[in-house]
Amino acid sequence: MTDNSAQQQYAVVVNDEEQYSIWRTDRELPNGWALEGTTGTKDECLDHIERVWTDMRPLSVRG
Repeated sequence: MTDNSAQQQYAVVVNDEEQYSIWRTDRELPNGWALEGTTGTKDECLDHIERVWTDMRPLSVRG
């Protein structure tokens, strides 16, 4: 058995509160989440989130 985790593709997803996460591309998105547009390896997606998610407060409390 080979380890395919390094080859697994992920998508950056965002919810209505503008909170980010990653989701495997071979799975259906859960309710409340939408594709942000970035895909790649887990590390690539997490690096992207680190660059773009500068205010971690939920949208509803940012005022």
